[in-house]
Amino acid sequence: MSVSIDITGLPPERISFVPSPLAELGMALHALAEPGHHPGLQGWATAVTSQLDPGLADRLCEADFLWRTTFSDVFAPFAGPGTHTLPGGTLAEELDLLDKLTDQQFVHAALEFTCQISYDTESAGPLEDETVRRRALDMAAARGCVQERFTRRLLQDPPAVRAWFRQLMQDCDEAFFADVWARVQPQLAADARHKTELLRHKGLGEALAAVSSAVSLDEEAGLVTVDKLIVGRTATGDGGLVLVPTSLGWPHVMVLHRYGWQPAITYPVSGSAPQAPSVEQLTRRLDALAHPVRMRLCRHLARAPHTTSELADAHGMSAPEISRHLSVLKKAGLITTRRRGRYAQHQLDLSAVARLGSDFIEGVLR
Repeated sequence: MSVSIDITGLPPERISFVPSPLAELGMALHALAEPGHHPGLQGWATAVTSQLDPGLADRLCEADFLWRTTFSDVFAPFAGPGTHTLPGGTLAEELDLLDKLTDQQFVHAALEFTCQISYDTESAGPLEDETVRRRALDMAAARGCVQERFTRRLLQDPPAVRAWFRQLMQDCDEAFFADVWARVQPQLAADARHKTELLRHKGLGEALAAVSSAVSLDEEAGLVTVDKLIVGRTATGDGGLVLVPTSLGWPHVMVLHRYGWQPAITYPVSGSAPQAPSVEQLTRRLDALAHPVRMRLCRHLARAPHTTSELADAHGMSAPEISRHLSVLKKAGLITTRRRGRYAQHQLDLSAVARLGSDFIEGVLR
């Protein structure tokens, strides 16, 4: 499973690494709402939350589903339909870009949490189609009364909700985000410059490899692929490809692939955390451990190195049967093998097994 971006014919000058203050504010709000996703930020999240004005905290609760359960595209207005636009240098500039979205575009992006609007295919929106409107309200009601109230307000008066959202972002900036942005902006700018230099001197493949092990390039097919537990496809078309570094986003690598919008990838800055295995590798490891025989083999292999013959004797199985199970574990990267004279000894890679929990969490959150 993955999200792919068709970049056929895309000139290098339309590939941009640019920080986004509004996207980073969205990441900050997500980290405040879901501290369990970001264990390294829990101290910061606790400090900010404890100092929030109660009125602002209540207003944040009115729409936290825009950044808690999904990361709404309202935080990436530069990607909206139209020309090749880049993120603004300040939060005010990006909020001005948000104001340039039509009501239909804003509503589509804001209702992403209902998971009912077609994302990467063309479809009517709730402002134009009564059936879609009713479906959006039903899906919002299923999520909760807060979501339903927000959706009714949004559909009844989009301009009022847009103004409310803009004021909320400005109040967050004044309350805590201005200090955050002053601290992280130099790091994000330096990362963007570094990736731009890689792109210029070593090509897109090298630049994407430095972004994340989850992002790869197939030059022959003209495809950028992001390893995700979803399936999606988009194309740069007349726009470009924007890559947005974040210092608050790990473990998320997010791909904006909304139909008609400019594709964008938001990625954690270099060195923010170790890279997890791909979804395919993670699936292979979980499958390898799901078999009861291999689970019993791991009991022996965790304690000491063993040969195939030793394991066959211990489990009352033939050597070829044991070899087949060891092969599965080895392909999954869960055991190591070393030779001692004419004997090959196998042992469980305890560090790889110990990382499975965190790798699984990163895989499903990425």
